[in-house]
Amino acid sequence: MKLELVTIEDYDDLMALWNSVGMSKRALNPVDDSRDGIERFLKRNPTTCFKAVDDDGFLAGVILTGHDGRRGTINHMCVNPKYQRRGIGSQLVSAAEAALKAEGIQKIFALVFRDNDTGNAFWEQQGYSLRTDLNYRNKSLNPAVPTGK
Repeated sequence: MKLELVTIEDYDDLMALWNSVGMSKRALNPVDDSRDGIERFLKRNPTTCFKAVDDDGFLAGVILTGHDGRRGTINHMCVNPKYQRRGIGSQLVSAAEAALKAEGIQKIFALVFRDNDTGNAFWEQQGYSLRTDLNYRNKSLNPAVPTGK
């Protein structure tokens, strides 16, 4: 498996992967995850987003990670179910963490649905602790972007 930086040319493959995995599909919204939205994210974070491709160039996994200059955020991480349990997710996380550290970021948080047992177990294994002392709050500035529950 080879890790490469994500580019906007990967958009169609990213969407196909995200739409093939229920928890990832659930996290998408029509504005932020549109081609324009992903392109904006990649322009702001050109060195912190990675894809895992097999020898045939098939997209096996992806992680979109960025930062605000203080804290890193893992926004989307997904591995194709055919490739899970092979260490690809861990490789993607390690690459993203190293890229963020190289940019001076010292702390990272990952957004994971509460009912995503598999995902939460994965992040626990990666050393990400569960914060129970915070409330995550949303406000949509665009009616096309759902606020969630």
